[in-house]
Amino acid sequence: MINSLINETFKNTRKERRPALLTYTVAGDNTKKKSLEILKSISNYADICEIGFPHNTPIADGGQIQTSAYRAIKNGIKINDVFSIVKEFKKIKKDKPVILMGYYNMIYQYNENKFIDKCKKSKVDGLIVVDFPFPENKIFSLKCKKRKINFIQLISPTTSKIRLKKIIKNSHDMIYYISMLSTTGGKLKVSSNQILKEYSKIKNYNKSKNVVIGFGITEKTIKSLKKADGLVVGSAICKEITNSIKKRQNIVKNVTNVVKKLRNKIK
Repeated sequence: MINSLINETFKNTRKERRPALLTYTVAGDNTKKKSLEILKSISNYADICEIGFPHNTPIADGGQIQTSAYRAIKNGIKINDVFSIVKEFKKIKKDKPVILMGYYNMIYQYNENKFIDKCKKSKVDGLIVVDFPFPENKIFSLKCKKRKINFIQLISPTTSKIRLKKIIKNSHDMIYYISMLSTTGGKLKVSSNQILKEYSKIKNYNKSKNVVIGFGITEKTIKSLKKADGLVVGSAICKEITNSIKKRQNIVKNVTNVVKKLRNKIK
């Protein structure tokens, strides 16, 4: 296990007897400057910040996140801009873990080694590559480990037992459990109890791994999933950015309020 900022964060939230709150925003939404301001502000309440690469052909992202990504792409955000946002953020919040989330196609085009190198230089703590499953990602995962970057594996409700054990064994400091078969931002189709039942099966394989739950988590559902190591909220935040832009309101203030409310629910 890498002794990472991510791991330290989970240790701290465990001491506080609460799950870690992970927020997801798209880099460059709605401008490079604004997305950095949002990050700085919400990181006062979020334990880990996930930052998405804007992508025009998403696989798992629902409408809210796609809208955010579209705005960022329209504003000309490129991969190097994402790294510079992280770099700037880390200058101010060096102890706040940052996880980059994106698709393998971009990494492949950019060049794998160059990409990992850039992550290291920008002080990225973790990587989620949505469309790069196990075991195909093993070599890439090892490269990340060598550079002390957490490669975060994904598990879903349909992952078989055999596969589950292998993924957990090969995972680093954090595993992402997708709560339901859906795109992000969908309503919870399964009960919180059912999600936690599946979740505890994953935890029982290896208690030392930090497992977070994502998909369908909102202000309404977050409290019922408090038993998890961490909870990821993305679409609810992207939705607030969209609403604030439409209403010409203060984006930073409104989004921070959403994150603050989420955090209060899991105290």
